Amino acid sequence: MKLLQILFYFCFVLGFSQKYSKTEKALLIQVVKLDSLMQNNNSKILELFSDDISFGHSNGWVQNYADFKKDFESGKVKYESVKQTELKEFKIKNKYASIRRIITVKGLYKNDEFEMKLSVLEFWIRQKGIWKLWSRQAVTPKL
Repeated sequence: MKLLQILFYFCFVLGFSQKYSKTEKALLIQVVKLDSLMQNNNSKILELFSDDISFGHSNGWVQNYADFKKDFESGKVKYESVKQTELKEFKIKNKYASIRRIITVKGLYKNDEFEMKLSVLEFWIRQKGIWKLWSRQAVTPKL
């Protein structure tokens, strides 16, 4: 079932991204992979991160690579679903990229259920030909 989800996401990105260059498609695939690995609580997600990554959460919580790894692997936060609902902005300049998007997230934090809509700004950096997440800031959008 999870394999079908991943295949669907890749088909979705590739099918609707014909206006994107090869570099842009490679980045969009990494974004879809990020959401899929997070949703499946798969520790391979760590391979998508730059060593000096910074996460800013909507509750003001800030994490570096070691903090995220510890919390993710311990199961402190367990994700049920991570779904992008809107891609607001997508820019690449040389080996840097910024992406603004809206996502919905469901899961458990210390056995307490949560569900939220987030506005996310991600900065990606291309390292040795591979896009790595360098910084991510999530906020609760105001309606």
